[in-house]
Amino acid sequence: MSLWTRITEALAALTQGESLAEVFDRLRTPPERSVGFTIAVIALGAKMAKADGQVTRDEVATFREVFQIAAEDEAQAARVFNLARQDIAGYDDYARRIRAMFSDDPETLCDLMEGLFHIAIADGFYHPNEDVFLEEVSRIFGQSEAQFRSLRARFVEDAPKDPHEVLGVAPGTPMEDIRRIWRRLVRDNHPDAMIARGVPQEAIRLAEKRMIDINRAWEDLSGKAQARDHAPEHV
Repeated sequence: MSLWTRITEALAALTQGESLAEVFDRLRTPPERSVGFTIAVIALGAKMAKADGQVTRDEVATFREVFQIAAEDEAQAARVFNLARQDIAGYDDYARRIRAMFSDDPETLCDLMEGLFHIAIADGFYHPNEDVFLEEVSRIFGQSEAQFRSLRARFVEDAPKDPHEVLGVAPGTPMEDIRRIWRRLVRDNHPDAMIARGVPQEAIRLAEKRMIDINRAWEDLSGKAQARDHAPEHV
């Protein structure tokens, strides 16, 4: 049974008058949480699309990229998107239900935030209303300001590209501590580790970019540290 077939079944209750938000409450346990993850990103993405006032072809193309939607499933994916846009529930209600769904798995909430950032920048412009939307969703998900800044630094082109923020460390942190944090991030974001904790395949694909950013930030900081260590002393 394909993911989108299972989504269709999960949404069958909508024809009986339930809201999309209520559907989340029945998708809180494996294996249906992979269905919940996909609906969550698309539903919140649809709410975010209302924040900047339009849905572009680039955003639709990004949905297809992240979720690898087959041609025969595009109509159902579009239905989820449109239902979320039309649903009277506010995005904060969605976000709280999604947090409850993944309350025992904060890493997946981070994966969800990455999916939303991926969609937000798809049209090449990070709208101020999207920034407000994403910061509030991040807060509802229980993430720290540092976590949000790290995501924004990685995804948004004109955001400050401080490698410390990407790795979630404070400036001045000893290199040995940064090395330990970098190694932990690499280990935690390895596909095998993500599969072991039951992360949906869509989130694993999003983690590929995260690994590139994590390694680039480490290379930046370690390279600067080596340059300082080998710099000639001035008398």
